[in-house]
Amino acid sequence: MIPDEDVERVREAADIVAIIGEHVRLKRVGSVYRGPCPFHQGTNNNFSVMPRGGYTCFVCGEKGNVFTFVQKRLGMTFVEAVKFVGEKVGIEVREITKQREGPDPREPLWEINATAAAWFTARLWDDERGKEAREYLASRAISRETADEWEMGFAPRELGLLRAHMATLGWEPERLLEAGLLAKREEEEEPRPRFRDRLMFAILDQSSRHVGFGGRLMGPGEPKYLNSADTPAFHKGQTLYGLHKARAAMRREDRAILVEGYFDAIRMASAGVEGVVAPLGTSLTEGQAELLRRHAKTVFIAYDSDGPGQKATFRAADVLLAQGVAVRVVTMPEGDDPDTYVRAHGRDAMEKLIAGALDVFDRKVQLLERGGWFADLQRKRRALDALLPTIRAAKDPITREMYLARAAEAAKVDRGVLARELDAPSSRRGRVGTASPAARKAPAPDDAETAAPRSPAPVGPYKSGVEASSSEHDLVRVMVLHRALAELVIEGVGRLSEDEAERPDWLPEDDDSGRAPAGLRDPVYREMYEALLDADPALHGGALVEWLAERLEPWVVRIAEEMLDTPESMVNPQATVDGALRRLRERSMRDRLAELDRVTPLATGEQKDRLIAEKQRLHNELRHMGATGWKGYRRA
Repeated sequence: MIPDEDVERVREAADIVAIIGEHVRLKRVGSVYRGPCPFHQGTNNNFSVMPRGGYTCFVCGEKGNVFTFVQKRLGMTFVEAVKFVGEKVGIEVREITKQREGPDPREPLWEINATAAAWFTARLWDDERGKEAREYLASRAISRETADEWEMGFAPRELGLLRAHMATLGWEPERLLEAGLLAKREEEEEPRPRFRDRLMFAILDQSSRHVGFGGRLMGPGEPKYLNSADTPAFHKGQTLYGLHKARAAMRREDRAILVEGYFDAIRMASAGVEGVVAPLGTSLTEGQAELLRRHAKTVFIAYDSDGPGQKATFRAADVLLAQGVAVRVVTMPEGDDPDTYVRAHGRDAMEKLIAGALDVFDRKVQLLERGGWFADLQRKRRALDALLPTIRAAKDPITREMYLARAAEAAKVDRGVLARELDAPSSRRGRVGTASPAARKAPAPDDAETAAPRSPAPVGPYKSGVEASSSEHDLVRVMVLHRALAELVIEGVGRLSEDEAERPDWLPEDDDSGRAPAGLRDPVYREMYEALLDADPALHGGALVEWLAERLEPWVVRIAEEMLDTPESMVNPQATVDGALRRLRERSMRDRLAELDRVTPLATGEQKDRLIAEKQRLHNELRHMGATGWKGYRRA
């Protein structure tokens, strides 16, 4: 026997029109497909196939689903039919000895959500509370017909309305909690509606069953968009908004169009651009990418073209490439998203943008070439750092080879060098595709809206919002107490140069910037140090702390106060600064050596000789510093 859930997965993924179309000449008539019946060898188009349903012959009465057709047409058993269809959609079918009995336990949740969706819709159109939501839809040119087609609604702010309505239909609060319509933070707390004062989007699975909701807040507050919590019926990372409407077109046209938001999907589908889905406001997951792969071999990503949109585009592309999907990027005009663009220019203009989409790797190379990132070794290295993860992500070996050749051509480096870098163990890859130390400590882009500002109280003289080394603490502590030594630090370390070319937002971050020493990585101490450079040298003690308090976060100021109260900081401050500077300089030199190791394989001729000479010089300086200390190095 085959588990029910496996049978359901295969049935949901199967395109019944495509499978029957291999045996019957079908023609689209309205929302169904018609052709001659293969069972009684009819000649008229009396055989009807529904894209998300089954088939029926209006003459001989034959009807059924995709498995029934395969069984009868090809003479297979049910198990053989499920395996046959599973192979076509790329799903491995397993057999077990005993089949689950009884109805699907998720059915009550589907029914609850469908009931709630109808109630939300009524609140949107028939309730004075929904006025603001109606006005918002009007401002976005969403008609009632479109809103009803997508089962949009409104969740009032009042606490007891939904619960009271569902109680009249026999739904207990426990069931509403299980479905995610009610929530409570603590066991003793009274359940409250999860969605309040929100424009509601019904989320259906690919079989058109109501599995959850998304809600956009109408008033101020956070989060702006909220999805249902995961339930037995709903898993956000395995669901795509609009798939129930898009799946037939995706299979028929062998393409999917991925957009960022609900309104993008609704606008494009309503305008006649088919096969459009959205990932429910999250970064694309492996589960969602697998769903797309089952339905189409090519995915067009139509995200915003601004910095965050580019980052999201290339993150999604790598996930899709790992599934063996071809990925193309639709370049939206600056300031537009699919919703605003289709609203202003219509379906045909959007289709032209889609037709002009570039392969994701070509798009990355295009952006780098426009920014001059292949012009010199340093920027070329960072450009390749951004390209190599995408090459690694490509599951298809031919695609991988083409990407490798394209990168070598664009960067004008030997393909063999890139291939060795590509296959290097992760421990040897250095900074490939990574951000700077400071950037790695910051909240990830996907968590930026929900991450709270860090404001821990300092614990001991070597603690800050981010853990720092004792050398960094020594340096800044002495700088707080002895402002006049700042010039010494500047003289000894100098400033960093910055790239002049515009940097795409998705490139790895620079390691250092600003006026602090290159080795001073901790963002808290960098902020404090750079503030001190602007302070009046006459300020000391409490007056200096007051000056800092006007410019820095309170918890950073508390660190400065703690430094002032540390008695040992008064012992030989010059020696402390000298030691800290030496350690920071040593760190910067070792970072530069690591960078030279990464760029030297890309160089040729005299350029390579210069890099090797620089490496030798740095090694000599490090040995000299180890023997004579910072002062000896500074005099050299």
